[in-house]
Amino acid sequence: MNTSLAAQLIALGLDGLSVKDPEPGSLDMPSTDAMHHCVRAAWDEIFGLFVDTPLERPAEDLAWGFVNIFHKAAEKQERRLDDATDQIRLLIVDSDSSEIGSSNLEDAIDKARTAEEAMHAFETMREQAAMLYNAETTHSWRPYSGGRNAPGVTSAMVEGRAYLKARADTKRAQALPAGTPVVFSGGRITIPEADARTFADDLFRTLDRVRDRVGDMVLVHGGDSKGIDRFAAGWAERHKIPQVVFGLDPKLGKRAGFRRNEQMLSLNPRYVIAYPGNGVLERLVIDAKQRRISVVDRRGPLGTPPTASAQQAA
Repeated sequence: MNTSLAAQLIALGLDGLSVKDPEPGSLDMPSTDAMHHCVRAAWDEIFGLFVDTPLERPAEDLAWGFVNIFHKAAEKQERRLDDATDQIRLLIVDSDSSEIGSSNLEDAIDKARTAEEAMHAFETMREQAAMLYNAETTHSWRPYSGGRNAPGVTSAMVEGRAYLKARADTKRAQALPAGTPVVFSGGRITIPEADARTFADDLFRTLDRVRDRVGDMVLVHGGDSKGIDRFAAGWAERHKIPQVVFGLDPKLGKRAGFRRNEQMLSLNPRYVIAYPGNGVLERLVIDAKQRRISVVDRRGPLGTPPTASAQQAA
């Protein structure tokens, strides 16, 4: 389902409506190249200051906030777009076919288009900042709540419940990825700093091998920014792999993790990639095997196959 303003106007029979020219002195939206250059320059100027200083380590929180500035600005414009489109619908219902009525409708459409252009501009800058965040931290940026859907950005994260609803309604918005699901699951484990690089390299190598087998891979995970999920999300973003994120539903309490398992497995994934975690993850592996879904098992120490760990111990 296309939710752009242009699609809504066509649905309302207003695609041929003539919108008045912008007022004299109004400026065009900056080009995409200009927005990318501006964001990168600001990033380099700010975070270059912290290199080789005590501020370098805590700068990651500031980097997250830098991306979030553009995300919040885009959300504000999206609300303005929603308000303007609601006004358009009301004006159509109350239309008296007068010149004043037509002028009000044109004004409302003009406001909606301006808000939509601004929303896309801020989304463009947010995605550029998110790319820099990923390059700097190796983690994928995502907001604390909600999704990160940007038109044309194939690696954008889509909230799992919205994805399931779209599938159930047999509708697919442009931002919803099409492809073969691969579930990635892992908990919050402590990795010694000396082993962190080895662990990450092994994890990325595992994902590379799965992608070699699944060319249209869609990575499905829980989006835990403090767990192993963040490594997988960062890998997916760098490789432009679409992602579907199933967050925990706080209303379900202790049942939330098991419900998420059910939702992820309902996508009939080609593989389940399992790293060390808790009992909920163990249940995911058991259920996947019962459904005859291939499990890439990395639940051994520091993400190694359990069978290899057992052989070494023997």
